[in-house]
Amino acid sequence: MRDILTSARQAADSLRSLFDPTPLQRNDHLSKRFGADIWLKREDLTPVRSYKIRGAVNAMRRVLEQDPAHETFVCASAGNHAQGVAFACRHFGKRGVIFMPVTTPKQKIDKTRTFGGDQVEIRLTGDYFDQSLSAAQAFCTEVNGHFLSPFDDDDVIEGQASVGVEIMDQMGQAPDMIVLPVGGGGLSSGVRRYFDALGNPPEFRFIEPAGGASLTAALQAGAPVTLPRVDSFVDGAAVARIGARPFAALADIDPAHVLLAPEDRICVTMLEMLNVEGIVLEPAGALSVDCLPALADQIAGKTVVCLTSGGNFDFERLPEVRERAMRYAGTKKYFILRLPQRPGALRDFLEILGPEDDIARFEYLKKSARNFGSVLIGIETARAENIDALFRRMDVAGFDYRDVTVDETLANFLV
Repeated sequence: MRDILTSARQAADSLRSLFDPTPLQRNDHLSKRFGADIWLKREDLTPVRSYKIRGAVNAMRRVLEQDPAHETFVCASAGNHAQGVAFACRHFGKRGVIFMPVTTPKQKIDKTRTFGGDQVEIRLTGDYFDQSLSAAQAFCTEVNGHFLSPFDDDDVIEGQASVGVEIMDQMGQAPDMIVLPVGGGGLSSGVRRYFDALGNPPEFRFIEPAGGASLTAALQAGAPVTLPRVDSFVDGAAVARIGARPFAALADIDPAHVLLAPEDRICVTMLEMLNVEGIVLEPAGALSVDCLPALADQIAGKTVVCLTSGGNFDFERLPEVRERAMRYAGTKKYFILRLPQRPGALRDFLEILGPEDDIARFEYLKKSARNFGSVLIGIETARAENIDALFRRMDVAGFDYRDVTVDETLANFLV
C-alpha cells in the first residue's frame, strides 16, 4: 500500500479545486456540557453533504492517472456514496452507472441525478441493496467498467484519510481524541492510519449503530463476518459486513474503544443538534456526538474532535425521528388497555391521567371478549416519570393493560 501520509495529502490537494476544507468548528454548547474542548469536523458541509465525495473523487482520479481513456465507472448505493460518485463523474466527464434499489426514496434518486447530470445513468434494480450490488458487479464485468466500492478499496480509504490531513492543518496539532463513526470502515481506517503514520497519535473512539455493529462482530471473530440482520435506520452506517481492507487497519484496536449507539437514542441527538445548534444531521452523521455522554469521564478537560459524517436528512422522516426520540426518552408510551363494556369505563380511565399527559393515539381494536374491548392508546407527556406515575395509578385502579412500546413486532403491526 502507498505511503498514507503522501497519498492522503495528494487526495486532499486534489479536492481543493472542488471545495474548500470542511469547517472544524468549536462547539460551545457541547464543550460546556461535557467540560471539554469539543470540535466538530463538519463533513455534512461538503458539496454532497457527506464525506463520501472524498473517496469517490480520489479513487476515480487514481484510475484515470493510469488509464486516462477509461470511460465507465459503476457503483451500487442507495445514498451518500451514489451522490459522491455522481459528483465525481461529472467532475471528470466520465460515464457513471449507478445501481440503486427500487425502494430508494425519490429524494435520493433526484439528488444523485442532480449531482451527476448527463454523465450519470441511474438503474433501479432489486428491492434490497444486495440485489442492486450483484446487478452492478455483473454489469461492471460485462462492460469492462471500474467498480467504485464505497469502502473496501485502498484508493477510497486514502481519499477518506484526507479528513485527517485537514484536521491537522486546521488545528496545527493532533487533538487528544478523535471520535469517528463506523459503517463499512473506510473513513475510520483511513483517518486512523494517517494519524498513526504521523506518530504520537491521538486516542480514538469508534461509534457504530447498535443495529449494524459490523466492527464489533469482526473484532470478536478476528475477521470480518456478515451480520444476520441489520437495522437500516442509520442508513449511512448500517453495514452488514465491514470491509476487509478497512478491518486490516482496525483489527488491533481495543474492543472497549468501540461504542454502540441505539437507534432511538440517535434520534434524541439529532433533535438536540437541530433544535439547539441548528445543525441538520442524518442518523449516521450524529453518531460521534451521540456517544459523548458515555465518554464524559474520558473526555473531561481534553480536546476532542467529533466527525459529523453527513447531513443528507429527508425532513419527511422528522415525525419518525421525533417519535423514536420520545420513546427512548420515556415520554411516549403505547399500550393496549382492556376496558369493560359498560357506561363510564372510559371516563374512569381518563380521570387518572395526569395534567401533563396527552392522548396521542386512541383506537378501538377487535373485542377480545363479550364484556370487554381492547383499546390501543398512545400517551405523550413532558417527563418520563409521568408515565411511571400513570402506570402506578392504573395498577391501583385495577386496569388490565399491556405496554407494547418496546415490543417491536406488536408496535410495528399496531402503531
